[in-house]
Amino acid sequence: MTPQLQQAIRLLQLSTLDLQQEIQQALDSNPLLEISDDDADLPDERMADTYEVKEAASLSSNETESSDSFADEPAADQEWNESIPDDLPTDSQWEDTFQHQSSGSAGDSDWPDNENDTREDTLQDHLIWQLNLTPMSEQDRLVAESIIDAIDADGYLRSDLPELLEQFQTQEAELFADADEAEILAVLHRIQQFDPPGVAARDLSECLCIQIQQLPEELDWRQEAIRLCREFLPLLGSHDYKTLMRKMRLSETELDCVINLIRSLNPKPGAMISSTQSEYVIPDVMVRKIQDEWVVSLNPDIAPKLRINTQYADLIRRADSSADNTYLKNHLQEARWFLKSLLSRNDTLLKVATEIVERQRDFLEIGDEAMKPMVLHDIAEAVSMHESTISRVTTQKYIHTPRGIYELKYFFSSQVNTADGEGASSTAIRALIKKLVSAENTAKPLSDNKIAQLLKEQGINVARRTVAKYREALAIPPSNERKRLL
Repeated sequence: MTPQLQQAIRLLQLSTLDLQQEIQQALDSNPLLEISDDDADLPDERMADTYEVKEAASLSSNETESSDSFADEPAADQEWNESIPDDLPTDSQWEDTFQHQSSGSAGDSDWPDNENDTREDTLQDHLIWQLNLTPMSEQDRLVAESIIDAIDADGYLRSDLPELLEQFQTQEAELFADADEAEILAVLHRIQQFDPPGVAARDLSECLCIQIQQLPEELDWRQEAIRLCREFLPLLGSHDYKTLMRKMRLSETELDCVINLIRSLNPKPGAMISSTQSEYVIPDVMVRKIQDEWVVSLNPDIAPKLRINTQYADLIRRADSSADNTYLKNHLQEARWFLKSLLSRNDTLLKVATEIVERQRDFLEIGDEAMKPMVLHDIAEAVSMHESTISRVTTQKYIHTPRGIYELKYFFSSQVNTADGEGASSTAIRALIKKLVSAENTAKPLSDNKIAQLLKEQGINVARRTVAKYREALAIPPSNERKRLL
C-alpha cells in the first residue's frame, strides 16, 4: 500500500471529531494548506451537495490576487511606522507612550476567568459545597469529608460505619480516640439531608425512606409508603402484590396509590448530578425530502473548505534545488495528497449513504417497523466496493433524518424468515415487540410465547427464545416484572 492509499484509508475511518482534529493538525504542520472562504456566500443547497477543493491547478488564475496581497503589505508597514512617535525620551518606558489595553486576562483582574471552564461539578463537589455552608466542629467535618469521599456515583455510601471508625482512629488518633459509631451516624444523618434527596443512603430502602420523609407530612399515603420501603421492599421487587395487600391490610386500589408514590422517587439520586461532560454527535450526512424525493447531501459544517496557499505555491521554482524550495515542494505534494484523500473520503461517504437511503426508504416514510434486512455485502456489491471499505465508512458516521440522528451501521440488520418468504429485519421485529409490549394490558402482560404467537399472526415466524433475546436487547423486563395492579 502506498502512503497516499494508507492516508486515504485512515481518513475514511475517522469520525467527524477525529477528522476535524486531523484537518487542524494538517493546517498547523503544512504551510501550503489554508482554509478557503470563497464559498461562504453560496446557497446552502449548493454547499450541502458539493465539497469543493482548490488544488494547485488553479494557481495561475490566482496570481493577481496573490500579487495584490503582497502590494498591501507596504501600506500596513507605513501605517505601523506612522503610529510610533519620532521623538521618544531616552528614559521613557514603553507603557508611558502606548496605553495598555486590558485583555481581560486573569492577571489583570481580581476575578477568576471562568469563561472557558467547562468542567462540570461532580457529586462530591456538590456535597462539599453544601458542607462548607454547614456549621460543624473540626472532628465532624473530617468525618463528613470521609463519608462524602466514600459515596459512589449513584449517591450511595458503600463503606460500613465500623470501617469508617477504624479508619479515623488509625489516621487521626488524637481527635478520634473517644469516638464511637453514634457520632459518625449523627454526621451521616446530617449529610443525608443534603441535596439531592436520598444521597448518602446505605441501601435502597434507606434511600427511598429519606426521600419520602422529606415530602410534606400531609401528603396522602406517606406513612404507608415509608412502612412498605422499610419492611416489605423485597415483596414489591418480586411483584408479590397479594402478600403485600394482606400484610399491609390495604385494598388493591390503596396499594396501587402507595406504589405510585414510591415510583415517583429516584432510586439513584447521585445520577442527578452529572459528573461527565455531554458528548454531542455531529451528523456527517443529511437526508431530506424534496418534492417526494429523498435527497442525500454531506453536512457542510463537518470540515472547513481547504485549498493550496497560492502565495507559497508561487514561490516554488522548478529549476531551484535549494533547501527552502525543496521544503515547499514536499509540502505542496503532501497538501495535494491530503486534499485528494479528503475528496475521496467524502465521495465514498456520499455514495454509500445514498445507497443506504435508497434501500431504506420505507424506514424514512414509516419507521423502524418498515426496516428492511440489509448486510454490508449488499451495499458493497451495489457501489462496487469491498465490504471492509463499507465497514469503515459506516463506523462512527452519522446521518441526520427527519426521524432523528442514526449511525449508518444502524441500518444494517440480519434477516429473519417470514411466512411469505421475503424475510424481515431484526430491527423491525424489535420495533414490533416494543409496540406490542407498550399496548399490552399491564394487569396481564404478554409472555414471550404470546408475543411469538402474535408475530406469527403477522407473518413473522420467530421462536420464543428469539423473542426473549430481542426483548432483553430492548431492556424490557419479563412479563412477571411488568405486571401492575391496575
